[in-house]
Amino acid sequence: MKHYFIWILLTLALTAQWSMAVEQKTKPAIQHGVNYQEVTNISQYYVSEKLDGIRGYWDGKQLLTRQGNVIHSPTWFTHHWPPLPIDGELWIGRGKFQSVLSCTSKDIPEENLPLSCWKNLRFMMFDLPSEQGNFAQRVTKMRSLLSRVPSSYFAMIDQVQLKDNKALDDKMNLIIKAYGEGLMLHLASAHYKVGRNSGLMKLKRHQDAEATVIGHTEGKGKYRGKLGALEVATAKGITFKIGSGFSDYQRANPPDIGTIITFKYNGLTQAGIPRFARFWRVKASQ
Repeated sequence: MKHYFIWILLTLALTAQWSMAVEQKTKPAIQHGVNYQEVTNISQYYVSEKLDGIRGYWDGKQLLTRQGNVIHSPTWFTHHWPPLPIDGELWIGRGKFQSVLSCTSKDIPEENLPLSCWKNLRFMMFDLPSEQGNFAQRVTKMRSLLSRVPSSYFAMIDQVQLKDNKALDDKMNLIIKAYGEGLMLHLASAHYKVGRNSGLMKLKRHQDAEATVIGHTEGKGKYRGKLGALEVATAKGITFKIGSGFSDYQRANPPDIGTIITFKYNGLTQAGIPRFARFWRVKASQ
């Protein structure tokens, strides 16, 4: 009987330790982007596609979710990967999120299955959390790292620099036409910052709508004497200002009051005001 009670006590102690270990699961120290805000010099940013996959964190030994859960990948999937922290996305292709989720949520690695879903997956590297340099320096290191890793499952998100906001719009339109999710803008001079980082912005698919010009606001600084913002009203009576998206010619020759314009935006505030509204064009006459 005495041995039985000792066994019970040991079992309870081990169970308690296991429970504490589960509760003490540590989330990866990763950074998160903020919603897009208009920038005047887009050439200071690296632009990449916002992939619709599962965020993955390689800690140098295993893949983790952003919540710190182990992703049970086959050993061959991560073979030859470098022993350092890498932030990335597990991805198959545009519109394949559910397939990625189904594959990565399995509790048992598909080691020897010839048709393993992992054969379709790629780990798309997009940052190196432990590197101290700015993002431009980290991009160089990621490209070097990619060239030295002999794994077809280890890849890197394409990082490009654009010359102006028109080029950004053009790239966004191409992504949308290809059924992509959006873009990520990463400030070249930004360092990796755990938590929300204003140097990393996400620009998702925009929506567009029409509004009527009801007023003009004069600009400041280099736009003194020119248009600073349009005051507009939607058909539902929502009024707000649009201060970005104009060319220099449009700032010098703004649409007249009463003109119907089309603008782009990304969702609505709780008050129903379009978020990040930016001028697109004057509505063509019918």
